[in-house]
Amino acid sequence: MRIALYQPDIAGNVGTILRTAACLGVGVDLIEPMGFAFSDRALGRAGMDYVPAAMVTRHADWAAFEAQVVGRIVLLTTRGGIRLDLAQFAPEDVLLMGSEGSGVPADVHDRAELAVRIPLSPGMRSLNVAVATGIALGEALRQTGGYPA
Repeated sequence: MRIALYQPDIAGNVGTILRTAACLGVGVDLIEPMGFAFSDRALGRAGMDYVPAAMVTRHADWAAFEAQVVGRIVLLTTRGGIRLDLAQFAPEDVLLMGSEGSGVPADVHDRAELAVRIPLSPGMRSLNVAVATGIALGEALRQTGGYPA
């Protein structure tokens, strides 16, 4: 199981996701360009001392990321898809999160083998990307028996 972040905009969200990934033993792919410098203070503040423990791979762009993907790309999206509680995950899945400001472009959306949405209360648009990542990752790890021992 891996997490992939498509052109993330907010350092604090990335730091929070890196901390979550480090604690759960999950690798993270960062697909550039990012909206901040990887050395940004907000990244360190949110990730605390967990950032160095995170298994991070940085990719220059979508093509570089896509060229090395081994598992199925599972896109978390507000645009339809199957409900998270009905989705079936596999251990080699890559959970792809879009940019906070713009999500992912249509070609990236179309490339995903599975599009998943987290059901929300009526009238609510979306969750914070770090919160959505934690919710989706938790369900995927539960299903696949991927939590640390």
